[in-house]
Amino acid sequence: MPLSISIPQDPTSPLHIFLSVRGRVSRRTFWLYGVLALLGLGLLGHALLGIAGVEQGRIEAIVNLLLVWPAIAVSTKRWQDRDRAPWWVLITLVPVVGWLWALIDNGFVKGTPGANRFGNPPPA
Repeated sequence: MPLSISIPQDPTSPLHIFLSVRGRVSRRTFWLYGVLALLGLGLLGHALLGIAGVEQGRIEAIVNLLLVWPAIAVSTKRWQDRDRAPWWVLITLVPVVGWLWALIDNGFVKGTPGANRFGNPPPA
């Protein structure tokens, strides 16, 4: 029997923010969920796996694997709020400059006012 996950349609729901790539998120939501929450979850994962006795290299791999999709989902929605294609997420693959560009563009630049091709403006 296939596993079926139902993502809530409420755009402010944490599950929707972390799992869906549809819609738009504000700069505030990007900082709260895409930076602070993922950083906190990463630290918590490191601590718990360290307590469990997992070796450091495996901890890094496990935590990164678990957090890659939520990071992509939040970042994708932020790029869409700027009316840019979701492929802009790939800018982070450029060493150093890509991460800096994505952080500045997603964290500090306002989204497009009103509706754009990716939907209505995000809730405040």
